[in-house]
Amino acid sequence: MDQAEARRWLAVAVAEARVGLGEGGVPIGAALYGADGGLLGRGRNRRVQDGDPSMHAETAAFRAAGRQRSYRGTTMVTTLSPCWYCSGLVRQFGISRVVIGEAVTFHGGHDWLAEHGVEIVLLDDPECVGMMRAFIRNEPALWNEDIGE
Repeated sequence: MDQAEARRWLAVAVAEARVGLGEGGVPIGAALYGADGGLLGRGRNRRVQDGDPSMHAETAAFRAAGRQRSYRGTTMVTTLSPCWYCSGLVRQFGISRVVIGEAVTFHGGHDWLAEHGVEIVLLDDPECVGMMRAFIRNEPALWNEDIGE
């Protein structure tokens, strides 16, 4: 995948993460792109805002995309390595690629996804790392709740 395009797509997820942080939530954003490169849906972690533990960023973007005949060829873009729950979503629906802003603060299930044929693009984006490090430092209890610790 072209790195410039991956970074443009990541900017949409980062914008969602910033909105979520401004709402008092966990700053993780995501976007789902179609095989043609069109934006299908975007979303942010809304666990705190909605009181719904299943509303992760990837889940929100997936839901916003609505029903698709097939998810083959689609790309999930996320600011943070996807947890096992969201990695399962990628596998369940056959999403072909995951673009990840960073996996420094949390190394989720992306190795497992790669082992099962999902293309992984890890960008190591300094803005994503900085945003999560600041959040973890400022909201450790909320972060531990989010990752199930």
